[in-house]
Amino acid sequence: MTNPISEMMESSMEKIRAMADSNTVIGQPITTEDGTTVIPISRVKFSFAGGGSEFTTKYSGETRPYGGGAGAVADITPIAFLISKDGSCRVLPIPMPASTSVDRVIEQVPDAVDKIWTFVQEKTGGKTKD
Repeated sequence: MTNPISEMMESSMEKIRAMADSNTVIGQPITTEDGTTVIPISRVKFSFAGGGSEFTTKYSGETRPYGGGAGAVADITPIAFLISKDGSCRVLPIPMPASTSVDRVIEQVPDAVDKIWTFVQEKTGGKTKD
């Protein structure tokens, strides 16, 4: 006899396998008119959960009803491009967005310094104290 949880897990895993082929991580090459080949590269994460239970009710008699569920989540994040042209290759990483307030402040420091420097240059006529 097949367990309903086993059937549910097998079905879910087959769906995940279908989503996670090699083209998900290393994308299809794109060739431009000038002969440059660009290949997208992604990070792929999968999460899976499932569970269930057989239970008895006063109306079920000897048969035991089953209740269960399963779910999966795929997170595909582009991380870089592999660029090939005229026999040379290079990796062009995609910068990750700031995730915390401190990261956002650190990203803004160079712009703030440039603005302050420009302001000081304008106020002093381009002269700075030595």
